[in-house]
Amino acid sequence: MAESVVRGDDVTWTDPDCPVARTVDLVGDRWSLLIIRDAMDGARAFTDFQQRTGIARNILTDRLRRLVERGILDRTVAASGRRQVYALTQAGRDLFAVVVALRQWGERHAFESGETHSALVDERGLPLAELRPTDTRGVPVGIDTTSVRKEG
Repeated sequence: MAESVVRGDDVTWTDPDCPVARTVDLVGDRWSLLIIRDAMDGARAFTDFQQRTGIARNILTDRLRRLVERGILDRTVAASGRRQVYALTQAGRDLFAVVVALRQWGERHAFESGETHSALVDERGLPLAELRPTDTRGVPVGIDTTSVRKEG
């Protein structure tokens, strides 16, 4: 299956050769990431996103427009014909592991021990296993066992 490429025609790339930098340029601001998080959690309408995030209407309008233009969200007219609804594209859905990694990092480093926070659980109600990068053989890797090289 072909990978979908998001559209970054309006983006000035911070570091054009770096996939991390390009990703942050496309979706790295906090509001965009929270909108993506909420779309993953079932938010569909403008008011859903606004109520969940508390974001100002003008900023929400701008971020939703950008996420649609960049191919991360699709916008359609609701069955009632009265409002627009948003859904993640495949590129948006592919950000799930990124959101889970941010969540798990936050659980480890952004809360005091015993402090209340939300939890992401599987369909049986169990917490997800900690995400850990592995090589092609399934062996855990880290910053001491990986390097960056030019491709293409």
